[in-house]
Amino acid sequence: MKIKRRDFLKLTAAAGATAALTGCGTADMNALKAAGSTKNIGEAPGQWLPTTCQGCTTWCPVEVFVQDGRAVKVRGNRYSKQNDGNVCPRGHLSLQQLYDPDRIKLPMKRTNPKKGRNEDPMFVPISWDEALNTIADKMMELRTNSEPEKFCLMRGRYTYHRDVIYDVLPKVFGSPNNISHSSTCAEAEKFGSYYTEGYWDYRDYDIDNARYILIWGCDPVASNRMVPAAIKRLGNALDRATVAAVDPRLTTSAAKAQEWLPLQPGTDGALALGIAHVILTDGGWDRDFVGDFKDGFNRFKPGAMVDEADFVEKETYGLVKWWNLAVKDMTAAKAAEISGVPAEQIIRVARGLAAAAPNVCVWMGPGAAMHARGGYSGMAVHALGGLVGGIDNVGGSLQTAKIPVNKLDGDILKKHQDELAKKHTKKEKIDQRGRLELPTINKGKSGGGVSTNNAPNGIINKDPYEIKMLVGYMNNFVFSSNGTDRWEKALSMVPFTVHLTTHASEFSMFSDILLPCAISKYERHGFLKTKANRYATCTIQQPVVQPIWQVIEDETEFPFLIAEKLKERGFSNLHDCLVEMYADPETGAAPKTAQELSLNALKYYTKPLWDGKKDTHGDTINGWNEMLSRGMWNSEPYAYKSHWGGKFSTETKKFEFYSETLKKALTAHAERHKVDVDTVMEKVNYTARGEMAFVPHHEPPLRHGSEAEYPLLFIDYKSRLNREGRSQNAPWYYEFKHVDPGDVGGQDTLRLHPTDATQLGIKDGDRVRITSMGGSGEAVARVWEGVRPGTVSKSYGQGHWAYGRTAASDFAKGTARGINNNTIIPWELERLSGSNARNGGHAAVRVEKI
Repeated sequence: MKIKRRDFLKLTAAAGATAALTGCGTADMNALKAAGSTKNIGEAPGQWLPTTCQGCTTWCPVEVFVQDGRAVKVRGNRYSKQNDGNVCPRGHLSLQQLYDPDRIKLPMKRTNPKKGRNEDPMFVPISWDEALNTIADKMMELRTNSEPEKFCLMRGRYTYHRDVIYDVLPKVFGSPNNISHSSTCAEAEKFGSYYTEGYWDYRDYDIDNARYILIWGCDPVASNRMVPAAIKRLGNALDRATVAAVDPRLTTSAAKAQEWLPLQPGTDGALALGIAHVILTDGGWDRDFVGDFKDGFNRFKPGAMVDEADFVEKETYGLVKWWNLAVKDMTAAKAAEISGVPAEQIIRVARGLAAAAPNVCVWMGPGAAMHARGGYSGMAVHALGGLVGGIDNVGGSLQTAKIPVNKLDGDILKKHQDELAKKHTKKEKIDQRGRLELPTINKGKSGGGVSTNNAPNGIINKDPYEIKMLVGYMNNFVFSSNGTDRWEKALSMVPFTVHLTTHASEFSMFSDILLPCAISKYERHGFLKTKANRYATCTIQQPVVQPIWQVIEDETEFPFLIAEKLKERGFSNLHDCLVEMYADPETGAAPKTAQELSLNALKYYTKPLWDGKKDTHGDTINGWNEMLSRGMWNSEPYAYKSHWGGKFSTETKKFEFYSETLKKALTAHAERHKVDVDTVMEKVNYTARGEMAFVPHHEPPLRHGSEAEYPLLFIDYKSRLNREGRSQNAPWYYEFKHVDPGDVGGQDTLRLHPTDATQLGIKDGDRVRITSMGGSGEAVARVWEGVRPGTVSKSYGQGHWAYGRTAASDFAKGTARGINNNTIIPWELERLSGSNARNGGHAAVRVEKI
């Protein structure tokens, strides 16, 4: 039996009905109805159960109200000091994900051997046994042929149970190819903080004590990484502090701010240096953090070189070098010319920052750095926090308190690697990280990061080798990475692909086996680490409702089930490793089932937080049962100035305006390839040469498309309703889309400034076609003053041609609903970090009325 796409969703509905008849659950998929009850929601007895939301990377501790075995309501966890018991709209939208009638409900097998965007997979239902046997056979074939490196594991979103599937499985099997999604999010942003502060992570921000909040390239009350905290605190901050927002579009935060700086996309570095120039020439830097001239006389004059010997630094390094190399000539007037932000506003903001120092929060987001040449922009923006003493300080940007959880036991893993695995896990990865033209220098190591969006190039070119088998989980790179055509071509070439998924997404349409998976937050185990408001938190996920269908937990149950099948075929290493590593930490009993392994893993990793043996410098939790009932642990408040006094993780142990840390990393990468640093800079598409490569500076944006043919610049942004692209089959998403400034419910809206609309003869509500060098599509015009002239903006999330009957215009025909932003944004990388370049104006477009 071959099932065409037009019948696929009918089949899943039938499977739901069958499940109900066989006692496996209910086929009633109304998210607002309590099944089997005559009472309305809230009237019947129920219970609040703790878990974790994964609608964005805030990873909020939450509680779910369960009535008659059905999840009906969500709120923040009452114990949380991270979100104060609050949750944003994404937390509520997840109910429609859980009770979505279009979920995958049973294993499916592809019967059409041809793969492509326009090829119908003709999936048929199969048993779990057939699915797992097929996968195990394919894996054993690779080992039999001594080519385990041709197995690739691709990870999307995750919990920290990722170790089981992402590390243990491929490394014991013998493949180096565990490819994460990380560089599609913010690795270039982390680049900016690491090569100044020595911190490769997202920062926390002390909103409660800030006197000036400069939001740069993000929208904290709508997206980013502490959304409920920002929503609760922004109002109070506006009464106490100045709030300014740097973004080409009027974000939710900018709409509330006292200052909006709508810069030209990709000119963040110039604007940051222009602000720094004013602060330095005015003498407005923070002397307690930065230091001062020996005689107290300010020698920072526009265009004038300064003798390094005249300045004595305290907690910083290389200020004068930075001034001489990059800042001295970047006056407010020059920065205005490049960025389009008026010089008087640059001066006003700079002086406001200096007046509020050191209680200054420079809030850097991906818009500041996820450019083709954005690494140095990220450094420049973060350097402003250093100038005014807002690094690791009251009212500024903070690192995080430690979360003392257990780590993967590397010794056990190595014990179960045979010689084939040890040898082949050392082979080059398919994303080609660490090559001359792709340094991906995570934490100073050449090739130490990941370049997710370069993986399709490696697959297409079979360089360094062919990928014969691919397993993806909680991912949809065909949709979520710019240059979607490359992913479609790459996945069409992989002979055998398995997708562990909740919905039949675009990635699924290129797969050979689909395995139905549990919804995070509601049906699975896991734990998450996050931070906000000076508190680090560890929160758990647990099944708060029983799955309606026989779904599995991707990170833990899938590896165990496959390990059992591999053991039947004579390769027991993976099974033996898992049962040894994840014995029950309370009883010592080895897991006998996949479900036992999931629970054991959760207990193992979080054990230091609940076993009472050591002071965790946070909440005291008395035993596993209390951890399960509370659902989370809070740290002590982060101690201000924890890294002052020579404790920053940089080469100089100080905050670096001249980055010896980056100099060491680039030099090592150059020596690895027997070239000089200037050659590296040429190969990675940067213009800097000489010592300019070691300081924050402005790089001209890398534009794809001539200004004559593509006169406008495309701005991608994330909606406050986007559950990372996973809420697009939820009707509530479209109904409430107007909560985003300038957006309209029920349509895919492209915002244009009135001056551009008039010139193009476009009126509000017209249907338009947007075209770039990457692709084209149709949207509805929204004429709005909240975008910078010369730019157009659109929310990421729509444009699905699969995923479900609501997400797609016509699931059966594979017709998209709206435009996927990643089809419009041409493929490009920020090569120093390996990041996907999705901001910075490299996507030039034209817009035409249809």
